[in-house]
Amino acid sequence: MKTVYFAVVLSLTYLLDLGGSAYAARNNAHSVEISDAVQIGGTKLKPGNYKVEWQGTGPAVQVSFQQNGKTVVTVPGMLKTNDDQVIRDAIVTEATGTGASTLKEIDFRHLKQALVFDHNLGSM
Repeated sequence: MKTVYFAVVLSLTYLLDLGGSAYAARNNAHSVEISDAVQIGGTKLKPGNYKVEWQGTGPAVQVSFQQNGKTVVTVPGMLKTNDDQVIRDAIVTEATGTGASTLKEIDFRHLKQALVFDHNLGSM
C-alpha cells in the first residue's frame, strides 16, 4: 500500500511540475504586432505579427522573434518591470542616421513587464 501511495504522490508531483513549467513558458511569450520595419541584432524585422519569447527569469534574458513558426532572430535583452500597466503593446524605436529604426523596447499590454534591447551587445 505504501508503494502505491508513493507512486501516486510521485506522479502528481511530476504532473504539477509539468503544468508549472508550461505555465511559465506561456508567461515568457507574447504576440506583438510590429507596424513598421525595425532593425534588431543585425536583422531587419518586416512589419507583421511576431511571437516574442524569452529564456531566463531576468533581468538578462535571450529573446527570440518568431514568425510563422520560424525563429527570425535571437538577441540578448533585459526584462524589466514597469510602474504601470500599458493598455496595448508599445513598441519603442529609435531612428538611426541611415533612416532606419532600431527596436529599443517592447512594453506588453496588461502587464508590468517590458523587454529592453541594448544594440551594443549584438546578436546571437
